[in-house]
Amino acid sequence: MNHRKLGNTGLFVSDLCLGTMNFGMPDWGIDKAASVEVIHAYLGRGGNFIDTADVYGGGESERICASALRGRRDGVILATKGHFPVVRVFGEPPAHFNAAGSSRRHLTQALNDSLARLETDYVDLYQVHCWDRHTPIEETLSALDDFVRSGKVRYIGLSNFDAWHIAEARQLCIRHGWEPFVTAQMQYSLVCRDVERAVTTVCQRYGIGLLPWSPLGGGILTGKYPRDGGGPAGSRFAAFEPDNEWRKAFVNDRNFEIADAVGKIARQLGAHPTAIALAWLLRRPNVSSIIIGPKSIPQLEDNLAACDVELSPEHMETLDRVSRPHWGYPEKFILRNQRNMFEPAGE
Repeated sequence: MNHRKLGNTGLFVSDLCLGTMNFGMPDWGIDKAASVEVIHAYLGRGGNFIDTADVYGGGESERICASALRGRRDGVILATKGHFPVVRVFGEPPAHFNAAGSSRRHLTQALNDSLARLETDYVDLYQVHCWDRHTPIEETLSALDDFVRSGKVRYIGLSNFDAWHIAEARQLCIRHGWEPFVTAQMQYSLVCRDVERAVTTVCQRYGIGLLPWSPLGGGILTGKYPRDGGGPAGSRFAAFEPDNEWRKAFVNDRNFEIADAVGKIARQLGAHPTAIALAWLLRRPNVSSIIIGPKSIPQLEDNLAACDVELSPEHMETLDRVSRPHWGYPEKFILRNQRNMFEPAGE
């Protein structure tokens, strides 16, 4: 793996970040022993960036990370997130009204609980897991600034924000001298390029590094899901009902067309489709690191192979074309009416 700057900071992270959402998840994840094995294999291959969250496995993912990183903490860039309620099964209601969200009260409690589960006195990157329309963003940003000043957090990031949320937050940080967001962890892949409507642009404007999650489109881009809608036992979408909204967002005809293009290029290069999909994303502007979520050593190896893939301009154009987003208003109007830039005559 190569290393890149984390946003506009002096911190360097491996270009593939080990995501741990699968760790400790009872339905479609892996157990502690398998999780620790994956973490150690990732570190052994030169990775130094691990991303978790308090909500993963009801806190179990953070506990597994702590166990795997004993004696190795100093060499690892460790990231976690807070916002959602920590419950037994994701989606269950919180214990009380204030056990969720991005208020000062909840984020302070969430951070302290994460530090305890991670068995560390600081995290390198603390991320707000989702925009909170109920909490003034000034309250959230002020609390995050206090976290950095206290030494419990080194850098702060966001996840699942809209473009205007990011822009307003940055301007407020400039005005008040607060620590700014340095990363944006967003869903981004060949089958989901929605962030290119505005989020990627505002991140480039402010030097915020992108951390794409679900870079394989929930597994569709690996080629493991046939068009009949089935899937291998233990896979996430195979466990969902056919009319599940999350499943339908990924398992559809458009995405199968994209997966077919990925598979064709993979065969041409003698590579796994996983490596092709990740290699495309590694070449997108402002990507600091890609969140991968392998459940086994072989899956980890398929992911890491992306670092060695050389996509030609023709390959990139093919993938860009087949996955091109369908822009709406005002993006389409603005793109159509950009003024032509030219050199003045006679100069």
